[in-house]
Amino acid sequence: MPIYAVKTTASQERTVADMIINREEDEIHAALAPDSLTSYVMVEADNDAVIKRVLEDIPHARTIVPGESSIGEVEHFLSPKPDVEGIAEGDIVELIAGPFKGEKAQVQRIDEGKDQVTVELYEATVPIPVTVRGDQIRVLDSEERSPPLVFSRSSNREATGRD
Repeated sequence: MPIYAVKTTASQERTVADMIINREEDEIHAALAPDSLTSYVMVEADNDAVIKRVLEDIPHARTIVPGESSIGEVEHFLSPKPDVEGIAEGDIVELIAGPFKGEKAQVQRIDEGKDQVTVELYEATVPIPVTVRGDQIRVLDSEERSPPLVFSRSSNREATGRD
């Protein structure tokens, strides 16, 4: 079954997807508005003619992108990524929810299976390990990021800031 991309107004993807599905057309099977894909909605339908007909009555739906996609090209949008992805041990994070909201901490341990992170609070007098869900923290500084490139006027060489 072909999948078509529909161009939408920015931040109106979910509204457009809901309106497409609420039309109850037999030829339209599904609509997907992934957060990581701005201004587009993916629609599974028998053909593009039915989508064009439906889009005429939907505000914020601009046009259908020429061409078809397969399920293989969009399946990476269907599986959620874990909240702890991109977090490494030693990262400096801020707690954004819970009783320690606003506190800064350093990541000590990551449990990807449970989607939890154990952190140690910075401003605590006694080091307290606290285990929180991955969606309750925001990375402020990561040790794994490479240092910025520094250009010197005295030479044309690049320096990475490493000794």
